[in-house]
Amino acid sequence: MTPSRVMALAALLIAIGIMVGALGSHALRSVLDARQLVSLATAVDYQLFNALGLLVVGFLMRTQPGPWLHVVAGALLLGILCFSGGIYLMLAGAASFLGYVTPLGGILLIGAWLLLAIELWRSSR
Repeated sequence: MTPSRVMALAALLIAIGIMVGALGSHALRSVLDARQLVSLATAVDYQLFNALGLLVVGFLMRTQPGPWLHVVAGALLLGILCFSGGIYLMLAGAASFLGYVTPLGGILLIGAWLLLAIELWRSSR
């Protein structure tokens, strides 16, 4: 994936996160219970935070050589989709087995950030 596409996907994920957050703050307050609203807020927060990270990775891809940033970008993207997307789908009434996808998303997000930290540390030598 090119740096421009990574950054475009990050911007799209940020826009979607803001829209879902606004929807949750207004239209869904009367539909979801308190526990579900907390889950929605967590999913939005993780989506926004990690999409900003994806945007940074896109910028880094322009200056740092090597395939490892592509792996980080892919893990962040897939992690956001699994973690936040899984929560969104379950709140919309999808099958509860999607609850198993959410932890996978969290593992991908943690792995992406650890890989980024390791590789940036190595490149600083």
